[in-house]
Amino acid sequence: MAAALLVDDISILDNCPRISDVCHMQKLLTRIGCRISRADRTLMIDARCVSGDRMSGDSVTEMRSSIMLLGAMLGRFGEVSMAYPGGCVIGKRPIDMHLDALSRMGVSISEEEGAFTARAENLKGAVITLPFASVGATENVLLAAVKARGVTVLQNAAREPEIVALCQFLRKSGAVIEGVGSSSLVIQGGNPLHGTQFAVPADRIVAGTYLFSALGMGGHILLKDAPVSQMKEMIRIAVQMGAEIAVSGEGLSVLAEPGPGPVPFLKTDVYPGFPTDMQSPLMAVLAGTEGISTIEETIFEDRFRIAGELIKMGADITLSGNRAVITGVPRLYGCEVEARELRGGAGLVIAGCMAEGETVVKNRHFIERGYEDICRDYRNLGVNIVTG
Repeated sequence: MAAALLVDDISILDNCPRISDVCHMQKLLTRIGCRISRADRTLMIDARCVSGDRMSGDSVTEMRSSIMLLGAMLGRFGEVSMAYPGGCVIGKRPIDMHLDALSRMGVSISEEEGAFTARAENLKGAVITLPFASVGATENVLLAAVKARGVTVLQNAAREPEIVALCQFLRKSGAVIEGVGSSSLVIQGGNPLHGTQFAVPADRIVAGTYLFSALGMGGHILLKDAPVSQMKEMIRIAVQMGAEIAVSGEGLSVLAEPGPGPVPFLKTDVYPGFPTDMQSPLMAVLAGTEGISTIEETIFEDRFRIAGELIKMGADITLSGNRAVITGVPRLYGCEVEARELRGGAGLVIAGCMAEGETVVKNRHFIERGYEDICRDYRNLGVNIVTG
């Protein structure tokens, strides 16, 4: 959606989910002049009348991904003023890396209380090496670079499937990008962009959530159109825990008996490693698994926010720095728990499905940021679950 802002034309996004982050981004784009309409799962973005260059207020601070409009606005207008984005409670996620990288392309930054202005009279290509393979910084550089003068070489770029999808959309719109899927991207800037139609790929993290749900509760599920090639680490862990996995033309079949095995040691990592977004759902499953499991978190310093809520449900979890040791208990017990972020919220829903008795998960708005209708999906799997 942010990339569509670069196109002085109409972009059509198929398979676009109805999640709250999409709604927030739609509001942001509308405020700066985009005309957006939706028909079922298709989103049409007309960016021909965009004229605004200031974004502030709740719509920016409540959603972390609003920072993606930084690179897009610089690419389209060469200037943008915006409030510092918020929406993230799992770690600091400073945007210094974004700003430092863009400064190499001729962008100057001036700060004021709670906001900043970025300007580039002549956005130009550069050789940029990211100190960390940040997804957000990679995206922002990409969005600016396709409009910059000359060639940009981005080294230590993130390789997540979401980056590949963004590159595919930009290339389909007329951008010239080489090295897609690797850690070194070469972007030939300044090529004219045109409207296109693009299908948003299936979400590997949503698929992984339901994959581990089957492990936590036992059963046989089919994940239709699951992006199997992007889920290798999740599938490896699921098989290690005892799941039977089969891939067919329909998708990913998961068969699991109740009481899966533990995971002696797991470390989150950037793609293609085990995703940090799957750490909380996995922890929920391991809480009710016989044996001792250890998870080391290497991406975000506050990703263990779910642990305290699981302990309320009877889990035995010990935290030490960036490590969590989970000693499985025979059963979890339903109670009132509080979602503190998106993936932790999904993990608590899994724990509630596993627990004896009734579980109430508060702050469902976190979950709705990334799951279109998690209650519908679990009801289809036989869970007695309602919203309130």
